[in-house]
Amino acid sequence: MNDLIPDRGNYTPTSVLAKQGVTAIGGIAGGVLLFIMGAFPVAGLIAGAVAGIAGIFVLRSRDPDDRKPGVIISFAGALTVLSSLAKITKFAGSLGALAETLLNISGAALLIMGIWNGIKFFRGLKRRS
Repeated sequence: MNDLIPDRGNYTPTSVLAKQGVTAIGGIAGGVLLFIMGAFPVAGLIAGAVAGIAGIFVLRSRDPDDRKPGVIISFAGALTVLSSLAKITKFAGSLGALAETLLNISGAALLIMGIWNGIKFFRGLKRRS
């Protein structure tokens, strides 16, 4: 009950902690970046094109675990390009508004996911000490 030495068998493995930490940083950075790319249309257009191309290269990876992030990166790049084009040219109309809304939802979701993984990371880190 009141052991002086805590149970060392109930801790989060290092590999899981590392994955949670990377996911937390990536999610927070990705969410903030999506909000920034949505706020600046010209920079968003360039960054969205770069993200779309990078996502396509990640999709072509031989590792199946890399395909899911590749789809997400490509989708975020396409949304950013479409949203930026709608802001710059007023061409896309309701499709551009939909892309902008989805971009904001994606940014918020990434941010929330990153914060949640950060909380799990710090909980697991605390259990180890």
